[in-house]
Amino acid sequence: MEVTSDSRDFLDSPPAKTVRFGGTVAETLAKRERGDSCDYELLKRQVSDPEIKDGQLISWLQEFRGCVTHLTKDHEQLIYTILKLPWMARSQAVVEEYMAFISSLVSAQTVYLCACIKMVVSHFTPKRVTICEGGVDISDSDDEDENLPRNFNLCHEVLQLIIRYVPSTSRFLMPILTEKFPFLQKSSTTLECYVHNLLRVTIYIPSIRRDVLELIVGKMLKLDVGAPKSDVEEAELNEVLNQRTEEGLFDMDEDISAAAPSMATGMAHPVADRLDMLMVVLMAYIKDVCHVDGFLHVEKTKDLYRDLLSVFDKLILPTHASYHVQYTLFYLCSFRMALAEAFLDHLWKILQSPSQPAVLRQAAAGYLGSFLARAKFVPVLTVRSSLNLLIAWIHRYIDTQDGSDRPACCDISLHGPFYTACQAVFYTLIFRHKAMLEGDMKKGLDYLQSLNLERVVTCQLNPLKVCLPAVTSLFAAISRMYQVVFCYNIIERNNRHMLPVVRNSAGGDSVTTNTNPLDSFFPFDPYLLKRSVKLIEPLYQVWEEEADTEQLPIKTGQQGLRGDDDDFLFGETPQTESIVGMTPSSYDSSLHSPS
Repeated sequence: MEVTSDSRDFLDSPPAKTVRFGGTVAETLAKRERGDSCDYELLKRQVSDPEIKDGQLISWLQEFRGCVTHLTKDHEQLIYTILKLPWMARSQAVVEEYMAFISSLVSAQTVYLCACIKMVVSHFTPKRVTICEGGVDISDSDDEDENLPRNFNLCHEVLQLIIRYVPSTSRFLMPILTEKFPFLQKSSTTLECYVHNLLRVTIYIPSIRRDVLELIVGKMLKLDVGAPKSDVEEAELNEVLNQRTEEGLFDMDEDISAAAPSMATGMAHPVADRLDMLMVVLMAYIKDVCHVDGFLHVEKTKDLYRDLLSVFDKLILPTHASYHVQYTLFYLCSFRMALAEAFLDHLWKILQSPSQPAVLRQAAAGYLGSFLARAKFVPVLTVRSSLNLLIAWIHRYIDTQDGSDRPACCDISLHGPFYTACQAVFYTLIFRHKAMLEGDMKKGLDYLQSLNLERVVTCQLNPLKVCLPAVTSLFAAISRMYQVVFCYNIIERNNRHMLPVVRNSAGGDSVTTNTNPLDSFFPFDPYLLKRSVKLIEPLYQVWEEEADTEQLPIKTGQQGLRGDDDDFLFGETPQTESIVGMTPSSYDSSLHSPS
């Protein structure tokens, strides 16, 4: 008889592992109830055997489903053994039977609900593998697992099944998602996959979306503050220098910035690289939620805006010197002008509300001025309307001080919101004065004159004394060019009366002055992350220095303007120390849009 190829495959293949010891699951459970645990322990060992065949595993799972009502809390060790099975790596038949078992288990024994949820969430990141380097075993995530998309799909299928049988699942889900969030020192891919899956959960459990966004943004803020702007810029510069040196193209006389476009898409700073990956994921999510079939869905966009604004108020606004996370709201507001106006109105209400803490009012003023200056999608009409509100409030504030029995004086602790509001006006005019004057110069100048800026800069509160020197200098140059207000006499007088506030800790006569007494920063300063910047660039108003503006020279010890850099406030914003050291990842996942 001729042996066919199919027969040969059968003969060469090992026999299916169908041998089992002990009785059925029901009999084994009954024996344990009577005090005989031999077969029970044998059952646990057989189920956890890594060499068990698919057919045998399916048989076990079917038996477990048949007696699921008997799998009470007393059998949690057996259930945990089943939950640890690598079921995703099995055949489709095993996967389907396993999912059916989980459905039966949570519906009949809700005591295992959290354990089942934890099992699912544990698969939101690549599985861990052991890598041997120099004779040392190192545990790391398998970032190159080709089955990640399939595994993630199975996770969400199981989670949706659990929700179908136990509608109250969402109440138990959020604490588990928080608990299982990877450490921020993990690889970029691990963080990216977990955040991607968290956002994907919000698609079919929208009730937890605000909490999920709060969790994600909170973690991203830690990365953002842990990657100070100066450190990120230094790391990028060093990377360019190292690359040029290795290629033999280094030339001290050549502009180093010219080599930047040839750099890899990843960030040289490891913390910034992680943040960049997460910004890409979050902004892709924002776009997908707000657009249906390529068109903006107004109601969905409004709902997401409300959730993000809540997170902004709770986490982003109170966080000082974050440089990138706030751009998620910047990006969302670009979808519809009504959102940008709503955001400006929200900031305005915080600034002018005396019930708000002064630190939040000052932060709101910084966001207001920075958004008006940098958001290219905000039209001049809206900029004017916002300036009208700001300048009217400033004049009312001056009226109040003039009418007071106590003489007004330059005191940041008393008048912080006033000074930051003035700085927001100056900063906005620096960036948007060209647009205001385009088309009809006479009307534009009439508008600038109507703001009565001379009264602002000459009032007893003396805002030019506490604003950032770069803002003061450039505002003075622009206002002088258009003969709106003359600031130089006031600036010179302030410089003469500038008292040193910081003494050299080493002793001696060396002293410096505090050039940022408001401790202010502009939250929409130039964006540094190389992957996600592609979404921000078309929306962003870059700094364009005018050659015909004569600036007042800034005294030694104060930071000047940089004509070759968009960030003309370079060096003025406070920097924070890096909090963690991390290892960059070379993996660039395509799992960016959790739809």
